[in-house]
Amino acid sequence: MWEYIIKRVITEGEYIAENGSTVRAAAAHFNISKSTVHKDVTERLEEIDKNLYEEVKKVLSKNLSERHIRGGMATKYKYEQIKNIDKKSSKGEEYVE
Repeated sequence: MWEYIIKRVITEGEYIAENGSTVRAAAAHFNISKSTVHKDVTERLEEIDKNLYEEVKKVLSKNLSERHIRGGMATKYKYEQIKNIDKKSSKGEEYVE
């Protein structure tokens, strides 16, 4: 495996382990695709650093188990925002984001 890939994989794994980050958040942080991060931390990291792989695996398992909760919270937030916009528009207030 090339040196720059090894460095990238370790950096991504450390970021996820230290921050409890999701694959999506790590991808956004490093400005790379989610599929690259996922492949890096689920396949390549195991070959490079077994201990870090185990830490990342725990974080990813936790994120997977909480996924449905985050989705529900995002939907709730979305409809609260729509409700607030509707209230302001019915009062004749100008909407400023």
